[in-house]
Amino acid sequence: MRLDKFLAEAGVGSRSEVKQLIRKKAVTVDGQTAVGPEQKLRENDRGVAETVCVNGKSVSYSRFVYYMLNKPAGYVSSTEDPASETVTELVPADRNVFPVGRLDKDTEGLCILTNDGALAHRLLSPGRHVEKCYYAEVDGELTEHHVQQFRAGIVIRDKNHDEKPVTLLPAELRILSAEPDFSRAEVTICEGKYHQIKRMFAAVGCGVLYLKRLSMGGVTLDGQLQPGAYRPLTDGEIAILKNGGKRK
Repeated sequence: MRLDKFLAEAGVGSRSEVKQLIRKKAVTVDGQTAVGPEQKLRENDRGVAETVCVNGKSVSYSRFVYYMLNKPAGYVSSTEDPASETVTELVPADRNVFPVGRLDKDTEGLCILTNDGALAHRLLSPGRHVEKCYYAEVDGELTEHHVQQFRAGIVIRDKNHDEKPVTLLPAELRILSAEPDFSRAEVTICEGKYHQIKRMFAAVGCGVLYLKRLSMGGVTLDGQLQPGAYRPLTDGEIAILKNGGKRK
């Protein structure tokens, strides 16, 4: 990235204004006086690799931003909606971020928002089988038979039964507690069909009472985040996502 473009995008001033600053030797790069507006800066995932200062004050600008949000119920996973509040209203609005994937309006938990379209595409690509883990409370008693059904691949179809049956990829069901009328479990899936978790449980005779996403692509929801709260992803978490959900 050119130095003058970086400074302009960081909000230091217009292209002509930052060029004047550079010519007046008010700009340094890694402690050295900038050589000119066209000077190239090395880029990384966060923006640029060098330390740029104007009149001795460090200037930072990230091309991409990444947020972890603990999505509360009642918000839709969209950038805009005429009838409901959206998850983008809960994070800073100056970088045109969007949610990576969708959570149902009544579903809570981990929602990743970014303006990095390439990363979002990698995480959502069907062929990459990025894992997502959910906590679920359901009506009905879950048993080892259900565990085997999930592991074999649940068969679903739409509620009107006018679609061909679809066999889902194997999923991992871990039963946390089970009583005749109520069970708690964690489910890990590696695809993202419409209402998938709810449809999977419905296929085995259980209705979902509560659903919360715990993790996605190797990144786990921060337990310190209250519903509606967010924080930037750490460099380590971003690296995990860019590594296909695998820790180095």
